[in-house]
Amino acid sequence: GGEEEGPRRLRAGAMAGFVRELERRAGPALRLEQRAAGGVGCVVWDAALVLAKFLETGACPLARRHVLELGAGTGAVGIMAATLGANVTVTDLEELQELLMVNIENNKHLVTGSVRAKVLKWGEDVTEFQPPPDYILMADCIYYEESLEPLLKTLKDLTGPDTCVLCCYEQRTMGKNPEIERKYFELLQRDFELEKIPLDRHDEEYRSEDIHIMNIHRKQTVGPQ
Repeated sequence: GGEEEGPRRLRAGAMAGFVRELERRAGPALRLEQRAAGGVGCVVWDAALVLAKFLETGACPLARRHVLELGAGTGAVGIMAATLGANVTVTDLEELQELLMVNIENNKHLVTGSVRAKVLKWGEDVTEFQPPPDYILMADCIYYEESLEPLLKTLKDLTGPDTCVLCCYEQRTMGKNPEIERKYFELLQRDFELEKIPLDRHDEEYRSEDIHIMNIHRKQTVGPQ
């Protein structure tokens, strides 16, 4: 059916019963349920695969680290982090909680850290997610212009001086996408330092010229603002 819409599937394979298998370097694959209906958060997007597999390269030490995923969707990235020993909170809107719980349950035997799902609406109060996590993970979180400001507010509210934000996105050339992307990075640079992770540091198989991973940190503030 409608396999062709959206990003090209890296190693798509059949979506039998809508379960997506994500193989891991060490041990059995993650099994991720997807939802046919209900908008964006419900399939494993390519950027999520690329980010999940990048975490497996060991470039960022995750064991016993406090990790928060924004716009988690199926939870693929956050659950992968939890199999690498991180203590993870995957967050998304209310309507995705059930899917997140199912995927946490289906993969809990592979988790060596911990993982839980919580509702986090961008732009709203984040007190319950304090203190700031060591890592914030985001895969393909920039597609609506109206969500840019709330997302940036949430990032500012959640990050401490040592928080590392990993943002993976597929560069899209259609419609308003390039403009929204440009605006996002422009706004982000007011408060954050951005560094692109070179393609040769991505997983050797799960990588693509048009999928980028950015390493983002709060600017260190000096003197009065």
